[in-house]
Amino acid sequence: MNSSKWEIGPIFRALMRNKVGAVLIAIQIAVTMTIVVNSIFIILERAELMKRDSGIDEANSFYLTTTGFATDFNAQSTTTEDLEAIRNTPGVLDAIQINAIPTSGSGWSMSFQTEAGEGLEDEGAAVYMIDENGLNTLDIELIAGENFTPSDIRWRAPGSPDWPETVIITKALSESLFPDENWQFALGKTIFISSNQPMIVKGIVDKIQAPWVGWSDLEHTVLVPEKTLFNSNRYFIRAEPGQRDAIMPEIEEMLASSNKGRIIRGMRTVEETRERSYRSDAAMIKILSTVMVILTIVTGLGIVGLASFSVNRRKKQIGTRRALGASQSAIVRYFMLENFLISTVGVVLGAGLTIGLNVLLVNMFSLPALDWYFVPAGMLVLWLVGQIAVFGPAKKAANIPPAMATRTV
Repeated sequence: MNSSKWEIGPIFRALMRNKVGAVLIAIQIAVTMTIVVNSIFIILERAELMKRDSGIDEANSFYLTTTGFATDFNAQSTTTEDLEAIRNTPGVLDAIQINAIPTSGSGWSMSFQTEAGEGLEDEGAAVYMIDENGLNTLDIELIAGENFTPSDIRWRAPGSPDWPETVIITKALSESLFPDENWQFALGKTIFISSNQPMIVKGIVDKIQAPWVGWSDLEHTVLVPEKTLFNSNRYFIRAEPGQRDAIMPEIEEMLASSNKGRIIRGMRTVEETRERSYRSDAAMIKILSTVMVILTIVTGLGIVGLASFSVNRRKKQIGTRRALGASQSAIVRYFMLENFLISTVGVVLGAGLTIGLNVLLVNMFSLPALDWYFVPAGMLVLWLVGQIAVFGPAKKAANIPPAMATRTV
């Protein structure tokens, strides 16, 4: 039999006689493509967010909180003695008192502007209170200006409304405060906190993230030369490479035994803090990955089911065509092409739904727009899934003997 009779025309007419099954599979393919493509885009976007560099030495750092409860507890002397003891511990590179931890989800933020006055344009930034050892402890690169000196450091009492005279800011904040200038322009300039308190930019660092990983201005950060006179303080400790886990219990025990008028709690590595902060993103990735796999399998099984049903329903017809000279490859090509037509309708519909869903996500959740190449890539993948799924039933159809044409049942 001439194979040209097995082309699109006869296939299309056969599909029209069984429209319901074909339409359901096409819709299933469209829905699968819509969800899978947008899920992949979200997964890749979340994975990139989770890999962002915090700017500090996460692998070798940990922190803990000390809270004084004794009536004669002295925050200043305790902090001074603690830091000296920690820094002298073998395996410790450096240590500081700090008010917040990058990526932790909790911290201080203030507004900064280039001119004094109420109601002017400003930029929000996280505030870290550190001493002259802060850059080394956090492993931050100073790319312009100078580090704090011991004379810059002051003690901040609870409820104090005023701020130090000098400040170190990140490159990202410098670019936002002075968008029309080079990032080095901020060095030596005066910026204002709380609308009217002046602070001179003494240095600029490359990068340190704010505590809030979901914040759009994650690298808007300010370092101020302060220690706090609070009964509850946090120490950030950087260990020598490979020594962190060994010295953590040692530091905890030393601090607990050195002053019975306080408690030590919340000791945690920075890596653990990062994992906790991105836990919801990791869970989202797992859920979306599972949904994608299930949808793809269900769609593939649907295609197999429809093709198998079609083969069983048309056994006598296939046997007749085999008897008239149709080759096994022609039978396989028939069902592969039939599936390709169904899949084409599905992926074209899916392309429109994919774009529509992405527009909805952009408007409702401020997600980035889908890159153009995700849609054609999704179409190719679903075409491939369809061809793989239908190949088994197509081979089964090709193996139907010509004698089937003579059977009555």
